[in-house]
Amino acid sequence: MSETLQKQSYKQTEVGLIPEDWEVKTIGDIGKIKMCKRVFNHQTSENGEIPFYKIGTFGKKPDSFIPKKLYQELRRKYSFPTKGSVLISAAGTIGRTIVFDGSDAYFQDSNIVWIDNNNQVITNQYFKYVFPIVKFRTEGATIKRLYNNILKNGFFPAPPTLTEQSAIATALSDMDELLTSLEQLISKKQAIKQGAMQELLTPPHKGGKRLPGFSGEWEEKKLGKLCDLITKGTTPTSIGKNFITEGISFIKAESIKKTGEINIEKVAYIDNQTNELLSRSKIEENDILFTIAGVLGRVGIVKKENLPANTNQAVAIIRLKQNLKNSVPFFFHVFRTNFIKKHIESISVQGAQVNFSLTDVGNIPLTIPILAEEQKAIAKVLSDMDEGIKALEEKKEKFQKIKEGMMQDLLTGKIRLV
Repeated sequence: MSETLQKQSYKQTEVGLIPEDWEVKTIGDIGKIKMCKRVFNHQTSENGEIPFYKIGTFGKKPDSFIPKKLYQELRRKYSFPTKGSVLISAAGTIGRTIVFDGSDAYFQDSNIVWIDNNNQVITNQYFKYVFPIVKFRTEGATIKRLYNNILKNGFFPAPPTLTEQSAIATALSDMDELLTSLEQLISKKQAIKQGAMQELLTPPHKGGKRLPGFSGEWEEKKLGKLCDLITKGTTPTSIGKNFITEGISFIKAESIKKTGEINIEKVAYIDNQTNELLSRSKIEENDILFTIAGVLGRVGIVKKENLPANTNQAVAIIRLKQNLKNSVPFFFHVFRTNFIKKHIESISVQGAQVNFSLTDVGNIPLTIPILAEEQKAIAKVLSDMDEGIKALEEKKEKFQKIKEGMMQDLLTGKIRLV
């Protein structure tokens, strides 16, 4: 991205400071709000020819369809978006946008709308990027639905020429393409990782792939036989204590990321006295955390930097025997396999509440290599893959923040491209 450095004069407007030659436009200035003709429930089916997107499936996989003959009639007689139109969710999670790709599809009236804008005034490409910063005149009230009068009075900054609009849209589109390519690469790497887990963590006698240099049978054991401790905690309130703003980490189920790391932003805190009173659930380095209530089967590894820490009744603490401490990464991957997920589902569905008891945890069946060296070798292959995926995700997050900064600068004229 390049820019022409020049002295700019700015003016104060209801959208903030913008260049003197920019304008503040309302959505009503650039076109009429349009929507598809109403389709009734009896006209839809679970299978059919033309996808019918409702607000709940907007931007997702459709679960309703309409006949092609009805679609053609509605499209011919009533409003229908053109290719490139920016479709807007007016209900549910309001303000989500999708660029219509021109494919055969129909959209739920009033809940999904678009602006029949004049592309010689505001292009669809520019409107797509400026819409997230549109301001609505609602006098501070929370918008629960984008009614037409709210939408048409929404206002935004606009460059004076189509050339500048195009330059801004192109710069942001290039960043979107980069983010999409990273998402695709991450998905590909995750699929490869899943395949590797399936091969390396499946016992050889059941078709698993063996790493070179290893032989011999794998052994079947229940998890409890491999542990010094399987326990869970409780909440501070059960002993008359409360959470505090800082202190000793209190890890909850939602504190455990899908990657196995502890999300510091979602950790609560207790004081030292409370931690001592909850001595049963004090966490140690290399403990494996396993969620047993709410979201079942999320797995985390406790690292030195996470300590001191404690946990509650939604998280099981799995402490392997001393001779298996070096195999913690291996068991971390084992607990994330589809086999374990299916085992959890088979147990948890039997009860009225979605949970998994400590006895259930101890009875988890495992078939694992006898040799610790093989366990470590498998864990290294899978952990290296995880690190590669993590690096890509961090790169994507970095570019996402760059894009947000670009939007802030380009869509307010702080940086001019022409």
